[in-house]
Amino acid sequence: MFSCNTSTSGHSTFLLTGFPGLEASHYWVSIPINLICAFSILGNGIILLLICTDPALCEPMYIFLSMLAASDLGLCASTFPTMMWLFWLGARELPFDLCAAQMFFIHAFTYVESGVLLAMAFDRFVAIREPLHYATILTHSAMAKVGAAILVRAVLLNLPGPILLRRLLFPQISVLSHCYCLHCDLVGLACSDTQINSLVGLVSILFSLGLDSSLIVLSYALILQTVLGIASPGEQLKALNTCVSHLCVVLIFYLPKLGLSVLHRVEKHSYPALAVLMANLHFLVPPIMNPIVYCIKSKKIRQSLLKHFQHKRVDVF
Repeated sequence: MFSCNTSTSGHSTFLLTGFPGLEASHYWVSIPINLICAFSILGNGIILLLICTDPALCEPMYIFLSMLAASDLGLCASTFPTMMWLFWLGARELPFDLCAAQMFFIHAFTYVESGVLLAMAFDRFVAIREPLHYATILTHSAMAKVGAAILVRAVLLNLPGPILLRRLLFPQISVLSHCYCLHCDLVGLACSDTQINSLVGLVSILFSLGLDSSLIVLSYALILQTVLGIASPGEQLKALNTCVSHLCVVLIFYLPKLGLSVLHRVEKHSYPALAVLMANLHFLVPPIMNPIVYCIKSKKIRQSLLKHFQHKRVDVF
């Protein structure tokens, strides 16, 4: 624990933390993490390529999926570099400005992903509740406005964080809890009053993850109400089946966050390596699982992928 007697504002150095007790094995521990990152980038890159090049995937659901893939790529780009520096190069030091920038992008892309999941829930609600007006409600112009609103909200909610951090005093050297920078972690290391920072962080979470998760639950309650009003059991099952992919992605996104929150409050200090592992999975699992879920559940994605590889094979021959 470093002393606050030599505290500075905006010139502190932060030390990244890997897996406590496994420092000698960081190289081997990093191999599965790096493979997950590589496959996440590959999977989401393929999803983006297919949706951008295949006219059959110009439907609102797939356009929202492309936004989700883009946010996953941004999240990988925000977390992967410091993981590489720590696990492969053994570099732990991170200057304040770089740490604040990484914190901004990690939280911003997280909020973007949450907003896109809410937009996808609305898409499923409109498709089931108002199928005849689906194309007129979710036009390309409307989806562009939704995407812009999600991005602007993420930027505005996260912009005060790095700015307010500069007014705080930190020890000359501070040890982070993870291999990347998070707002709550940085605020906890400050030597000065952090009430404003904590309040801004709470408001940011409430107006992003809290609001989005509540509206997603409401959307599914209305979807369930609509489906139960359908007379035919076969049509009920068909309608619910269109929501399975999105529901899986929502659970993959929110459950690790819930598990990490519980672990931080219950057993973080008893099992520090487990807390770090959960924190890493919290950012690594959604980007690699989202493409897998949609490739398995979406027939059009599979057909587009097959058609793309067939064209490549013909070109090679």
